Amino acid sequence: MNKALKMINSFFVFFALAAFTTTCCMTLFVSIFAETLGISLNGENLSYAAKITFINVIILSVIYCIIDGLRRKITVERPAKRITESAEKITMGDFSVRIEKDKLAADENFTKIIDCFNIMAEELGSVETLRTDFIANVSHELKTPLSVMQNYGTMLQSPDLPDEKRIEYAKGITESCRRLSSLITNILKLNKLENQQIFPASERFDLSELLCECLLQFEDIWEKKNIDIETEIPDEIFINSDSELLGLVWNNLLSNAFKFTENGGTVSVILTADNDFVTVKITDTGCGISPETGRHIFEKFYQGDTSHSTQGNGLGLALVKRVVDIMQGEISVNSEVGKGSAFTVSLKRGEIIELEKAD
Repeated sequence: MNKALKMINSFFVFFALAAFTTTCCMTLFVSIFAETLGISLNGENLSYAAKITFINVIILSVIYCIIDGLRRKITVERPAKRITESAEKITMGDFSVRIEKDKLAADENFTKIIDCFNIMAEELGSVETLRTDFIANVSHELKTPLSVMQNYGTMLQSPDLPDEKRIEYAKGITESCRRLSSLITNILKLNKLENQQIFPASERFDLSELLCECLLQFEDIWEKKNIDIETEIPDEIFINSDSELLGLVWNNLLSNAFKFTENGGTVSVILTADNDFVTVKITDTGCGISPETGRHIFEKFYQGDTSHSTQGNGLGLALVKRVVDIMQGEISVNSEVGKGSAFTVSLKRGEIIELEKAD
């Protein structure tokens, strides 16, 4: 009904303009032409000419309306309809929809709109995939320790359970609680970092001392696994940064190094500095990672070595990457399967505090 009214309205617009212009011009032309030739025209002849002109204008207006209607339907309404239908699919959760470019579109702006729409749909699809994967991974990571705790709790209820088993099951529950607490803490930290709810608190501190403190926290592990420790950490290397967030970086990198290094292996920590940058390189002689794993190593919940998956939750390196990004630094990994991995973090020494003050 609306389309019909638009067509009628368009017809009358064309008709009014064409009828007025054409009739006036033709009448004026005939009168001047007759006077030039010395022909006398009476009112009847002029009336007849006006009627013929009027009928021709009506016919031309109808033809113009049909042509314009077809033009608008092909070049305007069709691409607009496709964009609208695709947008409706997006609102219904179908992020796989894409719009093909219409070569018959009347305005190149339609092409720009389609390009932007396809980019938007692709980005939304990626976000939705990440969200779905995140929920699935979180659910799995939460379910595993909860199941362990439930099983051990059930077995602890046995009245004739030996003391050795009771202690073993209690330790299992404690370890599952620790893992669950670590998972929730990392999720909350990562969420705050990604939503920019945590900002670096720039202060001058001794990076050398911080690295040594973080390394000493793993003393029990390296003694238990007989791991050799090699360090090249100069004294009193001061930087302006957030010591708490950087402690998170070193603890996660060192934790991975010791976790993946077998008994009798080696872990090294090397600190170098110049006037503008500090570089920390943490190397291990563990199992190493493949190039494919290296491309995804900083993604949330990604675990390249599933044999050690019970010792982590796949969030550590994602936290490290986000913190380094916030610090305006860089992190890279070089690794070879069977020979170990080396993580290198480069940070500015003194510009972070200046940027914070400037903001």
